[in-house]
Amino acid sequence: MSDGRAVFLDRDGTIIEDSGYLADPASVRLLPGAAEAIARLNRVGLPTIVVTNQSGIARGLLDEAAYAATVRRLGELLAGAGARIDAHYHCPHHPDLTGPCECRKPGPLLYRRAAADHRLQLARCWWVGDRLRDVLPAGGFGGRGLLVERADAAEAAGASAAGFPVVRDLSAAVDVILG
Repeated sequence: MSDGRAVFLDRDGTIIEDSGYLADPASVRLLPGAAEAIARLNRVGLPTIVVTNQSGIARGLLDEAAYAATVRRLGELLAGAGARIDAHYHCPHHPDLTGPCECRKPGPLLYRRAAADHRLQLARCWWVGDRLRDVLPAGGFGGRGLLVERADAAEAAGASAAGFPVVRDLSAAVDVILG
C-alpha cells in the first residue's frame, strides 16, 4: 500500500449505475469513465477501497452470496479495462430493520477496519461518493471528500455547506485527487 493514503469509493452511483438493490451480476454496469479513473489511481499506487451500504441484504432483497457475485462481476469489468479495487467493505444493515450500527455510512467502523487492514492514515485519505453520507466521514477523520454530481440538488447543497467540492463524475474526482 502507499504511505498511508487511499481513496475510499462508494460503489452504486459512483463506480456503477445505481439500479437499486443490485442482486444480479449481469446488471452491473460501469459508469462512463469510471474504470479509467480507477486505473489512473492504480497506476500511481493509490489504493482504491470500496465502502458501500447494502441495506438490500437486511431487507431480504439479496443475500451475501448475491452481493459477492456483484463484487466479482465489478472486478471482471474493471480488469477488462486494466483497473482494480484493492478492497471491498460493506454494511448489510438497515437501522429500521436491524437496529443502529457503526458500519452504516457515514459511520466510522468500516473505515477504521480498512485503516487497520491496510495500514492507512485516514487523515491522508480521500472519500468520493454520490451522496453526502459517502463523504461526511472525511471530515470526521480529517481527510478530504468529493461529492460526485447527481440529480439530487439537496445532496450538492449539503456537500457545499459541509465544505466538500462537487465534481461531475469519478473521472473529475480523480483529476482533483491527482492534481
